[in-house]
Amino acid sequence: MGLRWLPLGLAMGLALTSVSQVEAQRAAAGPPDWPCVQRLIPELAWGTLWTGPSLDELEQEWWEDEEIARVARFAISRSTPEEQALAWVSEFVESVDPSDAGAEQRLTQLFAGLYELTNRERRRTIDRIRGASRAQMARLDTISGMVDELETQRSHADTAADQAEADRLAEALFWEQRTFQHRQQALPALCEQPYLLEEQLSRMVRVIMAHMP
Repeated sequence: MGLRWLPLGLAMGLALTSVSQVEAQRAAAGPPDWPCVQRLIPELAWGTLWTGPSLDELEQEWWEDEEIARVARFAISRSTPEEQALAWVSEFVESVDPSDAGAEQRLTQLFAGLYELTNRERRRTIDRIRGASRAQMARLDTISGMVDELETQRSHADTAADQAEADRLAEALFWEQRTFQHRQQALPALCEQPYLLEEQLSRMVRVIMAHMP
């Protein structure tokens, strides 16, 4: 069956279904371009994760200690499996002598590095989610316009050339909807990423706190 036989009502129905999918995924409150059911938390507050010494009282920045910087960057790298990240953090923590006068300071610096890098990665992920949402809304506008154009074209398809143009529009509409639906299906997994990053940081924090002097 040719694409010119695609019922226009079906095309419009698919467009409306697409709108419903977007609305269903969007949280009850949040910016218009936030498509997730998870509440948007742009920044993690270190005080909700850490019960050790205040980061504001650190005498040295975490990146000034080469070993701490290396561990923190490896642990938070997107290319590092979580098991390896936890292993690196655990190995460093266990290497710190709790009887050493600077032990608490070094472990706090490690948390500071993990916290800052996690927040940075979360911000990038949130920006990607919001960008993807804006692209989807723009694609919905495109689909709506294509439905209107196809309806007009079909109502005036008096010649073979007109019918060929209607067929071309129908095919383009079909693939535009397919692209939208494919990317919409990928959004829930993307929406999980900020939460997963927070969970990973929480597990690392528990490892550090278990060895605090």
